[in-house]
Amino acid sequence: MSSVLVVGGGALGLLSAWMLAREGVQVTLVERGEVGREASWAGGGIVSPLYPWRYGAAVTALAHWSQDFYPRLGASLLAETGIDPEVHVTGLYWLDLEDEVAALSWASRQGRSLTALPMSEVRAAVPGLGRGFTRALHMEGVANVRNPYLMRALHKALQQQPNLTMREHCFVQGFIHEHGRLRGVHTEAGALYAEHVVITAGAWSGELLAPLGLGLPIEPVKGQMILYKCADDFLQTMLLAKGRYAIPRRDGHVLVGSTLEYVGFNKTPTEEALASLQASAEELLPALAEAAVARHWAGLRPGSPDGIPFIGEVPECPGLWLNCGHYRNGLVLAPASCRLLVDLMLGNKSIIDPVPYAPAGRLMLA
Repeated sequence: MSSVLVVGGGALGLLSAWMLAREGVQVTLVERGEVGREASWAGGGIVSPLYPWRYGAAVTALAHWSQDFYPRLGASLLAETGIDPEVHVTGLYWLDLEDEVAALSWASRQGRSLTALPMSEVRAAVPGLGRGFTRALHMEGVANVRNPYLMRALHKALQQQPNLTMREHCFVQGFIHEHGRLRGVHTEAGALYAEHVVITAGAWSGELLAPLGLGLPIEPVKGQMILYKCADDFLQTMLLAKGRYAIPRRDGHVLVGSTLEYVGFNKTPTEEALASLQASAEELLPALAEAAVARHWAGLRPGSPDGIPFIGEVPECPGLWLNCGHYRNGLVLAPASCRLLVDLMLGNKSIIDPVPYAPAGRLMLA
């Protein structure tokens, strides 16, 4: 394989391009805006599905590989770029789960350390926890990554690759077919050619493929987040209750999220969501009622059936590859998804069984 064109500059696009370039492939990455500024920037960065036991084997396989890989990825990017993605191991407490038995059963089957703890231990570890909670599960070793820093590190790493070209603010207008296969894209800046084209455009992937007569079942799902600035020692672990989470950063920032909204491509933050997120934050950590919201934003997740991404070549369109549709778990699953994609493209042995993610039979044809 000599050349690949990657369309979309979020976590999936940047990591795919980085891994391909490190394999000696000539890569061109095209992003309609600035790289790393959509869902990959907007998310919380927990290196775990929020409720891993509620997903099937396909998501679990990608998540476990990525969780094991993230510390090496963070160290590699820090050494290569001087930018620390802050892979921060804090552990995670789930509070008052309705499916606690199912969670513990899943952990036992998967060999994952998930423990039911008395609330006295939880309150000792999290002195500021709200008083209304009665049960807790804890998993040590769960990390979060500071996703804006991860995007900056990947951006700089790509700029240092001699066999990679990055084109930001470059809008893809259509595809180029030659001799029965896809060979490139038309952009506002002209035609770009490559041996293979990879779509990593998140929530916009379905729109991109529509002119090809391919129905990709990916829809935008809006999520809103808020950020507090607290003392460095205010919160030392991640908390999750009633579908909302609090994530500590190393410098005292605490993220609280997030909403799930089906409102198309509207990314405008709303006062209603702000009030709801603040109420959840104060229920988890009452002291946040006295803290100012430093920032409030929204992003668009690429919703997909069962949260199973599309990874692989599209049989109806040779030369077209997908790495998209990760729904709420883009950052969690990105390393494994990109490694799987690269291995498939290069004909290497796959890290996991690729069949569950293959586009074959999962797209609607016009």
